[in-house]
Amino acid sequence: MNATVQRPDPDRSRRRLQLLAELAGAKAFRGREYPRWARDHRLRDRIADRRRLAN
Repeated sequence: MNATVQRPDPDRSRRRLQLLAELAGAKAFRGREYPRWARDHRLRDRIADRRRLAN
């Protein structure tokens, strides 16, 4: 069997780091007192942004 080493995709690495940073920020943000409707609205906006970027 011929094992090939794939080079990491720089764009994928950048997106992964960005997602991890957003996740860390979201966890810190979640700890603060904030109205639930505002938190839900922001989450929907982030999901919509990710969908737009994926297409």
